[in-house]
Amino acid sequence: MKRRPTILDVAQAAGVSKSTVSLVLQGSDLVREETATSVRETMARLGYVYNRAAANLRSASTGLIGLVINDLRNPFFTEFATTMQMRMAEQGYATVIGNSDEDPARQGQLVRSMIEHGVAGLVISPAFGDPGQVVDQIKAAGIPAMQVLRQLEGAEAQLPFASFDYAAGGAEATRHLLEQCCRKIIFLGGLAGRPITAERASGYIAEMQAAGLEPVCMEGPATRLHGSEAASSLPDDTEAVLCFNDLVALGLLNGLARAGRHVGKDIRLVGFDNIQECNEVYPALSSVSCDIAQFGHDMAGRLLNWLNAGERPPMETRAPVALIARASSLGG
Repeated sequence: MKRRPTILDVAQAAGVSKSTVSLVLQGSDLVREETATSVRETMARLGYVYNRAAANLRSASTGLIGLVINDLRNPFFTEFATTMQMRMAEQGYATVIGNSDEDPARQGQLVRSMIEHGVAGLVISPAFGDPGQVVDQIKAAGIPAMQVLRQLEGAEAQLPFASFDYAAGGAEATRHLLEQCCRKIIFLGGLAGRPITAERASGYIAEMQAAGLEPVCMEGPATRLHGSEAASSLPDDTEAVLCFNDLVALGLLNGLARAGRHVGKDIRLVGFDNIQECNEVYPALSSVSCDIAQFGHDMAGRLLNWLNAGERPPMETRAPVALIARASSLGG
């Protein structure tokens, strides 16, 4: 008995990828018309018949969730991925996790691969930069998908988005430093032109201006190295620093120690994210706490509700934040 041709047979005969054939079957406009025509002619020649019911059944029963993270080296994002994966596992879903390493091209490849492998849902913490056709690919796949912590550039309102109230966190941290009698306060870290940098600095800028003080933003990579190197470039009269994230703050903590400046007395310091290491260094690092574990738990719950009950999440959600004041800003 002759074997029924498969989608792989069509792809090979037409000289295209399996994903291209899938897009043609879905009627996607992402495929050039001449390519789509060639694929359809190949299907007819091979006698290929698309079993849509079987395909839908396979997709719904895979129990796979795709999770694309921009930087798994950062403990903040690792904690989110871990918590979400564990919550999904409790409900019988396996999570496929990919690290885009802040590379939009790699991000696109990961999303394509996960869709090709039939994930039932997708969550993406986007890399910086032009996302290419990622949103179109997700829409063509017709699966529940959310963007978290950042938004895909140019596609901000096309997928449900959830993050933290970063502006409120920056404002609370700045008020705290002002209450410690600091006036020369620097905002350190975060790349220029990034929405996340603007969000985290906005509360700081507003509070400084309200106090009649000049905000000073020293932008740069959100890394320990940048924080460490910045210790030698801070203005001499700097009394306090609010950092874009804890990695920058931890690097600055080390750099200031090497320079002989006592954090907590000579200069006050606050980070952002409240990763576990904040409570383990000396002096303990004050930080704006984003409860990333609870956030991961909640995002998994929203995706599960979407998958199982058809309840689409709100288009935008902001989780609350809170300052955890420790010795680095209180003195010690």
